[in-house]
Amino acid sequence: MRIIARRTLREYWERYPRAEQPLKAWFREAAASDWASPEDVKRRYRHSSFLKGNRVVFNIGGNNYRLVVQINYDFKIIYIRFVGSHAAYDKVDAETV
Repeated sequence: MRIIARRTLREYWERYPRAEQPLKAWFREAAASDWASPEDVKRRYRHSSFLKGNRVVFNIGGNNYRLVVQINYDFKIIYIRFVGSHAAYDKVDAETV
């Protein structure tokens, strides 16, 4: 899978260094994946949540962080829409960020 934009993750872990290793681990796994459907994602990330518009919410770093992505399964592209703490996630609408 191609992930757009890693820079968003990097900027987050530069501000919050404890998030670096969990986000890098997710990035490596997602980039090496070949997800064709939400079922493929769910097989690997059982605790992920699925929203409208092919959006997926991942619990990162022992559920300390939330990552919202939008996946284009046909073109194998993952768009980073939000990364933040649980508290920050609670303040956004994951379907529109």
